[in-house]
Amino acid sequence: MISQLTTGQRENWRRFRKFADTALAPRADMCDAEQELPRPIVKDLADEGWISSLLPEDWGGSARDTVTYGLMSEEMGRACSTVRNFVAVEDMVSHSIWKWGTPAQRARWLPAVAAGEAVLAFALTEPGVGSDAKSVTTEARPDGPDLVLNGVKEWISFGQLADGFLVFAQYEGHHTAFLVDRDSPGIYVEPLRNLLGLRGSMLARITFDECRIPSDAMVGRPGSGLAFVASSALDIGRYSTAWGCVGLAQACLDASTGYAEKRTQYDSVIMEHQLVQRMLADMITGVRAARLLCWEAGVAKETRAADAVHQTLVAKYFSSAMANRVASDAVQIHGARGIGGESPVARPFRDAKVMEIIEGTTQIHQTLLGRWSSRVHHPADDSVQL
Repeated sequence: MISQLTTGQRENWRRFRKFADTALAPRADMCDAEQELPRPIVKDLADEGWISSLLPEDWGGSARDTVTYGLMSEEMGRACSTVRNFVAVEDMVSHSIWKWGTPAQRARWLPAVAAGEAVLAFALTEPGVGSDAKSVTTEARPDGPDLVLNGVKEWISFGQLADGFLVFAQYEGHHTAFLVDRDSPGIYVEPLRNLLGLRGSMLARITFDECRIPSDAMVGRPGSGLAFVASSALDIGRYSTAWGCVGLAQACLDASTGYAEKRTQYDSVIMEHQLVQRMLADMITGVRAARLLCWEAGVAKETRAADAVHQTLVAKYFSSAMANRVASDAVQIHGARGIGGESPVARPFRDAKVMEIIEGTTQIHQTLLGRWSSRVHHPADDSVQL
């Protein structure tokens, strides 16, 4: 894959790695332990041009190509999965506003988000609605010149930190998106803490109780909430997560290799033990294979290939499962140190499991890809390529 990167992509990758090593990795354990993402980190990300980087420069973005964006996501995943999750959420919402929002919505939110001055959250999931996004029960109804929201959103990443929410609700029987200011009357934010992984993601339960918002808060048209706004945003989230899993697994591989080269048992370093070699071999193979799948998905997105969405599904499915296996083996290689308080792989181990749940569970991906397999031909058939 590296041989397929442009000179600019390689240079950016090196720059991403340097920033991740110096600005993100040293604060990753703090984000996990304190269960928060401090605003100074948000500002650092904005100053580095990492927030809303897919957007055109006119709206504060970098017009970053999708492969370069993937490389950036890998380095964030390697250093701090909480940060990668944050950037993905901001990109999901900012892209939705840029593509489907009104000129006034773009002017208000996009420059502020890109500058790190405002944080937006993606409010889709509900207590009884996860993967089945079309079944949201939150409802918006007209009330004079305004709209009134009622419902509960749960597991909302950075809901504690957010200045506004992209909320998905039923509107006159249609799945519709709305931009809701946190200061709107009738909004109640309840922190969700002590998660298994991604502990710095500041999840929240958001309750809308007769929450009054202006009628121009709608994003897109009635009925476009799931088919257009949410689906395009979730595709960005899956793509970022796939690359982030590569980075997480790479971090586990690096830590495991370094430990195996110095840890001595039975008069030799454990790197010489064949079963440890097997685990390292599987790690190397998994990371390289996942990176290739992510790169292929990025190229498909960049060239607007017909199967780009499914290529991203393949990449996310494989990468998240791979990261979970690699992180588990990394803990095993580290032995007692792997489960200790100073373990370099305990946080990635916990984060890796979350990756098989967010942006579509492993089982949902298996279902979608299984159905897709019945509609494609053998790769030897030039009409369709897997």
